[in-house]
Amino acid sequence: MLPKHSFKGGVHPMHAAGAGKSQTKREAVRDLIPDIVAIPMSMHLGASSRPCVQQGEHVKVGQVIGEPVGFLGLPVHASIAGEVIAVEQRIQLGAAPVTCVVIKNDFTDEWIDGIKGYGNVETLEPSVVIPAVKAAGICGLGGASFPTHVKLSVPEGKKCEVIILNGAECETHLTSDHRLMLENPTRVVDGLRAVMRALNVSRGVIAIEDNKPDAIEVMREHIRGREGVELTVVRAKYPQGSEKQLIRTITGHEVPRGGLPIDVGTIVLNVATAAAIADALIDGRPFIDRITTVTGHVKRPSNLRLRIGTMLEAVIGECGGYNDEAAKIIVGGAMTGFCAPDDTISIAKGTGGIIVLNREESEVYEEGPCIRCGRCVDTCPVGLNPYLMKRYCDANDIAEAEKNNVMDCILCGCCSFTCPSRRFLTASFKIAKERIAQARKR
Repeated sequence: MLPKHSFKGGVHPMHAAGAGKSQTKREAVRDLIPDIVAIPMSMHLGASSRPCVQQGEHVKVGQVIGEPVGFLGLPVHASIAGEVIAVEQRIQLGAAPVTCVVIKNDFTDEWIDGIKGYGNVETLEPSVVIPAVKAAGICGLGGASFPTHVKLSVPEGKKCEVIILNGAECETHLTSDHRLMLENPTRVVDGLRAVMRALNVSRGVIAIEDNKPDAIEVMREHIRGREGVELTVVRAKYPQGSEKQLIRTITGHEVPRGGLPIDVGTIVLNVATAAAIADALIDGRPFIDRITTVTGHVKRPSNLRLRIGTMLEAVIGECGGYNDEAAKIIVGGAMTGFCAPDDTISIAKGTGGIIVLNREESEVYEEGPCIRCGRCVDTCPVGLNPYLMKRYCDANDIAEAEKNNVMDCILCGCCSFTCPSRRFLTASFKIAKERIAQARKR
């Protein structure tokens, strides 16, 4: 019998049932140490970090090479030891080039002096948690890349009642969080407990989809005896791991339109973010690597622990190279990821997956007319009217699109996935949201 914990709307992509994840869900994590990294200064929501090293300089692992800028700023750390061979603009996933610090590995893996943690998360002083999270350069690792120290800084007049760890991993193909929970569950729980103590929260929930029974069993064993920590099994459905949908599933509360999770007393963190927090607090380790699923049309689909700044060509090489039919690279999940311009772009903090598609899978279809079937409305997990928003977007009437709540769209892709006319719904909404955001800034 399926668990009752779920939400209204959503879809069940074929791969979510296991077809896409089956390539890597049993692949244990292994390390890749690259010859060269190109570390972007823009990897989180907020202003780009400011490079503080120069060409020819020698750096050590964990050394700050990018200083934070602004309220949402984060430091960036060297992920390998070696010589800085360039500080230059490079194309990454966005349209505009990004400043990158390029380092050639000397393979000493020598860490910067002074790295020291606080030890046990149950005995450290709670006030050190948020500053340590910022100093470690941690942002959300589920894809949004929002600076974690800001998320944990509860505004005056608000109170956090529950912290949810998102272990749903509802995106197709990806198994990096799954493997983390199997291979390093203690660090996941440690990170949750540290944040609970920092914010004086008595309830912490780890949410895992029911298509990961082995992870459920392992995590259930490792939360035993940990104060206030519980596990909830949620139904496998996309986008179960989306922040607002997960809050609705776990607490029954609905985040108000235009509001934030803290408005309903909740903070949501990815399980990988929690593990990074534990690393920073226990060992003093800044965020320099992450687990990434590499799958699709590569010869050896894998889960790899990758140093930040590792280039895709090195990652694909570690997986045996492309299959003959490889045609396109998606960075992220198949539903919400971005198409890479080529394999010279770098792994960023939020890169949870690399999916190589063949020509048939990456074929671009012509957009058909809306047949008013209503499927997009039925599947929208936010309760929007995608067909109506699309009409205004196509008419370039951004004001009406905004009135019809396009800014509430979470860009999950459910409407596009289910549309029989292959309407470019999500893409239109993304463009509209960007235009509205730019207008508000002006």
